[in-house]
Amino acid sequence: MNLIYNFSITKGKVVIKMKKFKIILSIFLILVIAAGGYVGNMLGVFNEGNYGEYSLKNTEAISDSPLNGKTIIFLGSSVTAGYGSLGVSFADFLEKTDCITAIKEAVSGTTLVDCYRNSYVHRIQAIDKNIKPDAVVCQLSTNDATKNMPLGVVEESFDVQYQSYTVAGAIEFIISYAKETWDCPVIFYTQSKYDSEHYAKMVELLYEIQKKWDITIIDFWNDAEINSITEEQRNLYLVDHIHPTKAGYKEWWLPKFQECLYEVLK
Repeated sequence: MNLIYNFSITKGKVVIKMKKFKIILSIFLILVIAAGGYVGNMLGVFNEGNYGEYSLKNTEAISDSPLNGKTIIFLGSSVTAGYGSLGVSFADFLEKTDCITAIKEAVSGTTLVDCYRNSYVHRIQAIDKNIKPDAVVCQLSTNDATKNMPLGVVEESFDVQYQSYTVAGAIEFIISYAKETWDCPVIFYTQSKYDSEHYAKMVELLYEIQKKWDITIIDFWNDAEINSITEEQRNLYLVDHIHPTKAGYKEWWLPKFQECLYEVLK
């Protein structure tokens, strides 16, 4: 009887432990699925704007594009990388539609300001100096605004050591370096409008720098057409207030890039 009784107790303990294990496993799986869904939504995995109809595969090349055969460097962070569009950005669409060679030097979370090893200032110097790009396109990074990087001032002289720990100094360094290294046009593009006073000041600063350096600006921030999209279009074109989907790049931003590049590189 004692043997049977002890066996029953042991069996009961095993059953209880199995139930606890199943409960813990169920909770763990729920958390994993929830986290996966959150990350998926954040990265645009489930966004309609990243469906197959907006893919590179379903994008046709322009046979007589004036950019055909051009080489363009794209320097930036998450928006240039394609953070909300599964790694596909306007640079990749330009490569497909206009048959360019895109050198995409883009790392998410990075800043213009040279306070980290993967800053724009640091990474532009790592690009092959022997290539012959037709243009350098640089993103006015939203990360500098998010991290409240110091704006700095535009230097009066061209023959100075630029203070790359400020936004102004970093931008001037990038322009100077690109012109000296590759002797090609430099184009900066801004983010479409979102709620950031610091970024608004960065856009104003960029125009001050343009007066000195004669760079080209693709200004989504102040573009009425870009910023007048409907709420339905916004949900299709963006995964958040900053990062476009494939549809956003392809239908919303690409025509603006093409218009500018056709003019600059004609």
